[in-house]
Amino acid sequence: MIPQMYRIEHRQEEYPGTFTLHLSPEQDDSDAFRPGQFNMLYAFGAGEVPISMSGPESRDGSLVHTIRTQGQVTAALERLRRGDQVGVRGPFGNGWPLEIAAGSDLVIIAGGLGLAPLRPVIYSVLRSGIQTSRVRLFYGARRPAERLFQSELERWMQALELVQSVDHAVDEWQGHIGVITDPLQAAEFDAARTVAFVCGPEIMMRFCIRTLRQAGVPKSAIFLSMERNMKCATGHCGHCQWGPNFVCKDGPVFCYGDIRQWFNIRAL
Repeated sequence: MIPQMYRIEHRQEEYPGTFTLHLSPEQDDSDAFRPGQFNMLYAFGAGEVPISMSGPESRDGSLVHTIRTQGQVTAALERLRRGDQVGVRGPFGNGWPLEIAAGSDLVIIAGGLGLAPLRPVIYSVLRSGIQTSRVRLFYGARRPAERLFQSELERWMQALELVQSVDHAVDEWQGHIGVITDPLQAAEFDAARTVAFVCGPEIMMRFCIRTLRQAGVPKSAIFLSMERNMKCATGHCGHCQWGPNFVCKDGPVFCYGDIRQWFNIRAL
């Protein structure tokens, strides 16, 4: 698949080393995406990297990607500014099963950058009128200043139940201090009605899933996003093989009930 050309319309610094790019297509022939899917972003002269969509679905083909600088390609993307071009291949992979969330108690659990792939879910729930009986967002970050989409977090507090936690607080911080599993363990769940979407560091997801299972939430109602080792986005290179699955093709969103035996092998 040949990359399509996109132009940066807006760049926002979330916090040092993490930024959001708003992209517009140079030709209006892009494919619609589902929340949870990803694109391959190509930085000319550096290479390409898989990045999940972090914005709402749009009719004009515009895209939003939130990126942490971790290597040569993301460093090249960080240097780009408004008007610069980016190559885009995609969308790829499986998204969040929003149809299952309809009529359920939706629990969204995000750690750090893991809020980015879940942000389109929140947009879909708040803007598209998906009828959920209850929506709760548990969001953990290292520090208050290292939370994504801070102005939106303030607005979301008026529309859903938001619980925030940080590892290291400042004097002005009014939320929980510690790992996000602490307030998650203290929460009450109607297990038979709960659907959970989880994204963050793998160790954080392991403990969150354990907490949900202890609360009685079925394995078939827990979904997680695995974003590791993706390279070609089509399952041909084999870099992201995970048990019998390829993260890029069979994921990145998986049902925990389908992959629990692989998820619990830490070295895999």
